[in-house]
Amino acid sequence: MKILITGGLGFIGSHLSELLVKDKHNLILLTKNFSKKSNVVQISNKIKIEKVDVTNYAKLSDTIERHKPDVIIHLAGTSSHSKSFEKPFHDINQNTKSTLFILEKLRQMNHKCRFILGSTFIVTGKPEKLPVNEKTPCWPTTLYGANRLASEHYCKIYHDVYGLDTIILRITNSFGPREQVIPTKNAVNYLIHEASKGKTITIYYKGKFFRDLIYISDVVSGIKKIMNSGKSGELYWISSGKKTWFYQIGNWLKQMSNCKIKYVQIPSYTKKVDVGNFVANNSKLRALGWKPTVTVKEGVSKTLDYFINSPKKYF
Repeated sequence: MKILITGGLGFIGSHLSELLVKDKHNLILLTKNFSKKSNVVQISNKIKIEKVDVTNYAKLSDTIERHKPDVIIHLAGTSSHSKSFEKPFHDINQNTKSTLFILEKLRQMNHKCRFILGSTFIVTGKPEKLPVNEKTPCWPTTLYGANRLASEHYCKIYHDVYGLDTIILRITNSFGPREQVIPTKNAVNYLIHEASKGKTITIYYKGKFFRDLIYISDVVSGIKKIMNSGKSGELYWISSGKKTWFYQIGNWLKQMSNCKIKYVQIPSYTKKVDVGNFVANNSKLRALGWKPTVTVKEGVSKTLDYFINSPKKYF
């Protein structure tokens, strides 16, 4: 199949590309710049990379018309909830209007194409009941979450009204090699990176809160399963389905590195927007024949080794 991946050089996009080239798919990766080209250096001779910002609608339109892909996996966009408050209209352009544009373009072309939207657990806000599932009410606490949720609704509407083949996937706290090391973007990867340098890592609430962490290889195998077997118009959670307490992460990192742990008070902003304890029911995706294969502890160890052994800088 011809598969177009937006955000193709990013954390999830690059790992997904490595997995999909094994099946001899024709991959076109879109990127707004080439700063992360090293992420796909191992498969560079098997893919096409094009510089296309998803907010440049004229260029995006031309790209879709030219390639006429069988599948579009939309992973591009900003992913910082704090920056969504700093630049709210930029976040709308990246995370909402780009989705709507692609859907409308496919409708106008009347082109048969499976459109898969990569979304996030942040859309749920602070859940009243755990585990969350595909029917859990969503009340996002950030502009980023609201914009991602709007994109999900666009997919559902274009499926129900126009018959487009759309699927939504929500990913919980993913982590692993190649993710950017930014504390406001991926706290888990940031903690692992700091531990790899032997620094003191800080954790809120004495670590007595849990999240649903999932290693990157299980994320991309889930996307592949949804692409091949997912039902049109549906939503799927990609998650481990298990609770990981942050004090556990701290203990693992102390055992695996020379880091120290410092428990600190949560900032007022974080307290306002934090989703709190979180775990998602992944039984709907498991019913397609998928299951996670890497434990969180194994994933932490793999990611720590990556940071220790890689000369690359992550800031």
